[in-house]
Amino acid sequence: MSIIIMILLLSVLILVHEAGHFLAAKMFKMRVSKFGFGLPIGPTLWKKQFGDLEVLVHAFLLGGYVAFPDDDKELDLPADSPDRFMNRPIYQRLIVVSAGVFANIVCAFVFVVLTAFIWGQMPSGNYNIFVKDIVAPKEESIWQSGLQKGDRIVEVNGSKITNPNAIVTFVQLSKQNNGKVDEASVEKTYEKIKALNPAFTRDEVIPDDVIIKLPKSEYESPLTLNENVLKGFEKYKDERLNLTDAQKSLRDKIPQGKNIIISDGTYSLNDLAMAYTDNVCPVNITVDRNGKNVVLKPIYPNKNGLIGIQMEIREVVIPTKGFKAVMITSTKYLWDQTTMLLYGLYQIFAGKIPVSDLHGIIAITKVGGDVINTSGFFSGLLLTAIISLDLAIVNFLPIPALDGGHVLFLIIEKIRGRRLSDETVDKIGTFCFLLLIALMILVCFNDIYALITQKL
Repeated sequence: MSIIIMILLLSVLILVHEAGHFLAAKMFKMRVSKFGFGLPIGPTLWKKQFGDLEVLVHAFLLGGYVAFPDDDKELDLPADSPDRFMNRPIYQRLIVVSAGVFANIVCAFVFVVLTAFIWGQMPSGNYNIFVKDIVAPKEESIWQSGLQKGDRIVEVNGSKITNPNAIVTFVQLSKQNNGKVDEASVEKTYEKIKALNPAFTRDEVIPDDVIIKLPKSEYESPLTLNENVLKGFEKYKDERLNLTDAQKSLRDKIPQGKNIIISDGTYSLNDLAMAYTDNVCPVNITVDRNGKNVVLKPIYPNKNGLIGIQMEIREVVIPTKGFKAVMITSTKYLWDQTTMLLYGLYQIFAGKIPVSDLHGIIAITKVGGDVINTSGFFSGLLLTAIISLDLAIVNFLPIPALDGGHVLFLIIEKIRGRRLSDETVDKIGTFCFLLLIALMILVCFNDIYALITQKL
């Protein structure tokens, strides 16, 4: 049922978008020949004529369109007919083309305001994370850290913690023997090993059976992550050096608690520095205990990237009692979400998000259904509002076959003083439409693969 509700909510967004185009056209008394729900790919499920307007429902429901007499090549209309969309003033066409985007923005605002008004609260995007239990083996470092049940985790390595994913990210990236080392730490380790073994150069292979002195083993430096990584807005770009398989094997052969190693004639001082540096990054946690901040002793994740705690996650909500609180909170929520969506779009075009991470309607429906099922209808409504915003932003990109592409053509027409030829517009539009279809197929494949592999 939650998935069905999400599909219905997404259908509303498509109808709202196309209704925006349709109503704007009717405002200028333009003739509209077709109103299509879905894309004209495959069979038509239903159609009916209402005067000059034909309403259609297509089997391929991932889209919609409003068609004007110009789009019907078989319709015999004089070239100068006022019924032709292209004969209308540029400002009228610009408003009609942009109306779908405007409708989606209004729809998002309405959904958020309704949620704030009826639900009486809004999510802040922040969470309080409490320690529900300590489940690590008794020999793990967390037992010596001073952590207690009921503590609220407020900082990790100096960064404010507002969501549980931030803690998981810190711990996973800091795990023991992960095969990654900081270049500065490697250099520091090398200098210490070199001072104890001055006879060998950096990359010289040390002869077999030679005893190599080792300095005191040290932990790696604590990791620092930027706010966007902690909030999940971008992936962490790990710039640490990767150990080779041979260096990993050497790391595992280094005797624990001893200050010497006997060479087997296969590695250099540099290899030894890389292997000896790969240890574990301490996780420095600050907790709120009875209203006071307590700095714990460092905790060292194990090889699986675990520290051994169960978390209790409580979402921080903002009360929205009264008209003023509803409007202020709703506006801020929409502004924050718009900023996040624009940043995500920038990351896609900057190549910071891999193609394999792009998802579409199937993933949206699955995630939306899960949100409704676990968090309730209003959470699903807020997600739908975000999708409506995203639909508006993406549709307004200056790409032919999207609303922003039509706006681009209108701007070119205004600058040139005449339209581009129909043949040129058709060729560009067809090419970009095929690219969009290819992109849709790609994201659908990503969605299905993610479902099969249980990543969604």
